[in-house]
Amino acid sequence: MLPLRHARRWRIAGLVLLVLVLALTMMPAVWMWPQRQEMVAWLIHADKWLHAITFAFLAIWFAGQYRPTSYWRIGAGLVFFGMLIEACQRLVTYRSSEWFDIVADAAGITVGFAVAMAGLGGWSLRFENWLANRKSGARID
Repeated sequence: MLPLRHARRWRIAGLVLLVLVLALTMMPAVWMWPQRQEMVAWLIHADKWLHAITFAFLAIWFAGQYRPTSYWRIGAGLVFFGMLIEACQRLVTYRSSEWFDIVADAAGITVGFAVAMAGLGGWSLRFENWLANRKSGARID
């Protein structure tokens, strides 16, 4: 982990984020849409994109707290998390489980780490430094 001032808070926030993603993936997909057929048609086309975007976000989130040498561990953990989601979805009747969702998750993780390696990695440390400088009144150039 990077030398963060609030490492424990970042870990808790990451755990909350994972629980939120799991909860959202276990909810019935059409509970909020009165036009059920339109929702199902839209979801069929957008499902893999939603997986990829979600896991790209998760990869960028965790790349903000850890060094690049840990990215492979984070990636493996996120792939396992994607597999856990699919296993949980297989247990309920109102969700479907597809192996291609894990492929979309892995693609999102790859894109997320590419973005992190391009300069977004360690964002939480920069954010903490920005907050500390802002509180102290120091000017950031």
